[in-house]
Amino acid sequence: MLKTFSLWWKALNVIPRITKEEWERYDPITRWLVAGRSAVLVMTFTSATIGGLFAALHGRFSWSLYLLTTLGLILAHAASNFFNDLFDYKLGLDEENYFRAKYGPQPLVAGLLDERGVLKYGLITMLLAAAVGLYLTYVRGWVVALLALIGFVSIMGYSFSKRVGLGEPLVVLVWGPLMVAGTYYVITGQWSWDVFYAGLVYALGPTSVLFGKHIDKYEDDLARGIKTLPIVLGKEMAKNVAKVLMIGMYVGVLLLVFLRVLPFTTLVVILAVDKLSLAVRAFSSEKPKSPPRGYPPEAWPMWYVAFAFVHNRKFGLLFLLGLLLGLLLNAHIPTSSSV
Repeated sequence: MLKTFSLWWKALNVIPRITKEEWERYDPITRWLVAGRSAVLVMTFTSATIGGLFAALHGRFSWSLYLLTTLGLILAHAASNFFNDLFDYKLGLDEENYFRAKYGPQPLVAGLLDERGVLKYGLITMLLAAAVGLYLTYVRGWVVALLALIGFVSIMGYSFSKRVGLGEPLVVLVWGPLMVAGTYYVITGQWSWDVFYAGLVYALGPTSVLFGKHIDKYEDDLARGIKTLPIVLGKEMAKNVAKVLMIGMYVGVLLLVFLRVLPFTTLVVILAVDKLSLAVRAFSSEKPKSPPRGYPPEAWPMWYVAFAFVHNRKFGLLFLLGLLLGLLLNAHIPTSSSV
């Protein structure tokens, strides 16, 4: 059992490189975690928890609604990962030498699952997410159904939107106002523009991660005619935009604290500047030809995305800590912008 938990923990922290023989020995949950790229689900957890902590700060928290909403969002994100891999494979993009197949097992390319298997994983995961969504719609009404529909169209359309430069704007929408403010609405039954704005600040992080990923595979995408936003902007401009996004996260927190949208305790995010410094330095230089000394071998060939991800993870956890400290210290936030 301890070994199983260790596998789960590893899959939640990195996208592990595994052999087909190792895959055959895995339990169903480990397989789901690996094939669903669960390491990136932390961003969805953070978005949902920001909305939940805002509900608590406003005195309207519900454990059951928070847990169900978070579960539904994580399942929906995982389902989109399955379908994204399936669509890309069907379109002939995820070949053996493509970036996606280098940093972690693409289930189809690696021979871990066939198309029917990936489809089954995706459909079961999406049906579970839909079941949660239907229940929450029953509890809170048609607005939840509308938010769920927007989310469903967004995540299902992501595989195609990233080919026309819309992947990054979609991430801002989904991981910001949709998840954060949507979670708040499900828990409280009210819409808050303050929570919407706080969600936008956090969404800059996941968006910088996507910028990093698309910059890492810039040459591969350019050769295949895929027009991600970094392709549209050009590599150097995209790297500068990513740096602005990461720095903008701190500027946004300062502004929202000043406007009393966020409790002053969220200034604890300043402790993530060490990871910000590393990320800005990485985005200000060229990617090395091989992993430098001390660089985690399991992270290669990811470079820009790795620095952005590590920064966003630390910033996000500190952001949650700041909100939690605000709650513990009873740093009340006015709710005048709620409707």
